[in-house]
Amino acid sequence: MKRLILTLGIALALVANLASATTTPGKIDATGPGARIHGMDISYYQHPGNASINFSKMYAAGIRFVIIKGGDSIDTYDAQAVKYMIPDRKAAQAASMYTSFYYFAYLPNSTVQSTIVSDAKAQAQKIIWRIASLGGYGGRDLPVALDLENNCVQFNSSGCAHYASAANVTLWAQTWLAAVASATGRKPFVYSYPQFLENAMVRSAALRQYPLWLAHYSVDPAVTTNQPNAKSVGCYADSWTNNDCSAQWQIWQYTSCGIAGKYGVPGTRVDLNVFNGDNNAFMKLVRGLWQPDSSQMLPINEPTAISITAQSAQTSNDPVLFYISVVRPNLTPVVTGTVAYVPASTMMSAGKQSITRNSSGSWLVSITNLRAGTYVGTINFTDPTNTEAPAQVPVVFTVAPAPTPSPSPITTPTKPSTPSATPAPSPKPKPTPPDSCAGQIRN
Repeated sequence: MKRLILTLGIALALVANLASATTTPGKIDATGPGARIHGMDISYYQHPGNASINFSKMYAAGIRFVIIKGGDSIDTYDAQAVKYMIPDRKAAQAASMYTSFYYFAYLPNSTVQSTIVSDAKAQAQKIIWRIASLGGYGGRDLPVALDLENNCVQFNSSGCAHYASAANVTLWAQTWLAAVASATGRKPFVYSYPQFLENAMVRSAALRQYPLWLAHYSVDPAVTTNQPNAKSVGCYADSWTNNDCSAQWQIWQYTSCGIAGKYGVPGTRVDLNVFNGDNNAFMKLVRGLWQPDSSQMLPINEPTAISITAQSAQTSNDPVLFYISVVRPNLTPVVTGTVAYVPASTMMSAGKQSITRNSSGSWLVSITNLRAGTYVGTINFTDPTNTEAPAQVPVVFTVAPAPTPSPSPITTPTKPSTPSATPAPSPKPKPTPPDSCAGQIRN
């Protein structure tokens, strides 16, 4: 009996050691330029035509960590991220690589601090739910990253009509980061580039407490003395800049022109990164297993409440405007979904609608191309992810006739002279498109 117990004990110990060997990470090879740990970040762009990535080939080429797009402020791009994040994470980890997610953020079109804070918390909730849907962080997960590189809050046909102030960008970022850190127990990364950190944000001791993933191209990381954040003279001054002009960074995205096929990635180019430190420094970030609280799990068809905060209807020359708010049961803004005007009858025009997201749960609906008359319908909130339940609010508005313009004076046209024949111009040669990888590292 004792022999049987001893044999069973040895067997259990072997099983425990095997389990530990398969779940406990070993030494990470520093296979990247400058003898640094090599990494990559990917999104749906690395799946052209729904093609798959060969993560085993990626590992064989020296990549040891992969940062996958896991979310976006805009629903269309968010859905693209969700499609690939789970299978890519699973395949990358199966190929012995570490993984992380990044969330691409757009800020609200508001200068009201309470709105900015509310929007940041709502967008943080989205990525918290997403991590929770995976069962929390695992043994091969780095913390999530906030991709903050755009402070435009109102776009127009020619570009950006309005930018958020540096103070408001910083307030939003600090709120998002604190919310995610509190929920997950691990500090998220900040991803950006030096010019943005210096010019679009305020220097903050609070921001410095979060690890930095810095994009800086045209500097060769194979030269061990090279560092990101440097200018031709001096350096960029931001929250992560040290007193010797170096930067406190953990990951450096050194090129967007990696040779994709070399790493088993479809397409022609891919982003490449290096880690700042040795195996022990890397493993300090891969710690603290987190199990999601049930309250952080993604709801299904959660009830919502929609309201019209303001509206305007004038003449048929003017847009009809509706300012819409949609909230969850706890009165916080919804995280996903969009709104639209729906007429009560198919015989009634819906006009040409432009939907602008001002912040999480807040939209401006602008309707043009409506004739004079009275219109009846609803403003509908829908969420294609089924996270939030649909809602609607009735609307009635009247469009007045546009004022009749004064007639222009009649003028007698003069007969144009017959132009002399001129030779047809020679076709201009098509300009050569600029090389977007000029000056970058092709590795």
